[in-house]
Amino acid sequence: MSTTLTTANPPARSLTLRVRDTLDRLDRDVDAWFAAADPAGLPYLVPLSFLWDGTALLISTARTNPTARFLEATGKVRVALGPTRDVVLIDAEVREVIPAAELPAEVGDAFAAKTGFDPREQRGAYPYFRVVPLQVQAWREVNELAGRDLMIDGRWLSDPEACDPPALTPGPA
Repeated sequence: MSTTLTTANPPARSLTLRVRDTLDRLDRDVDAWFAAADPAGLPYLVPLSFLWDGTALLISTARTNPTARFLEATGKVRVALGPTRDVVLIDAEVREVIPAAELPAEVGDAFAAKTGFDPREQRGAYPYFRVVPLQVQAWREVNELAGRDLMIDGRWLSDPEACDPPALTPGPA
């Protein structure tokens, strides 16, 4: 006896809803994959905790780590959040490198509270990197691929302020 499993994809979300879901994920998620490359293009991928402030991701890693060195050398990073069937991809650039001692206390406290990690308490230099999205894409299934661009050249394609209130839009189980 043969059984064929078929899965019906939920309807594609609107651009507005995908922007809202992405902003919710940036507020809610604690960790993401950060890919940086050295000036010759050798990639390096690492999971890092982050704090989203509404316009930028704040991350921290040891200055001696390849990620910190590559971010300082190139200023470019690709960020991936979520599982493969509810993914957010962000191409971003480093706008500021902030020594831990110069980070405002309330920002450092918010980072530590969200991530459970306080780089200010680590031995050695743990600078913070302010990473600003330039392009954001998000999709769950093939029916959302055509409209996956949510931000281009640092501008949301749907006004985040005009987005519908967060809806319960569960991703794949």
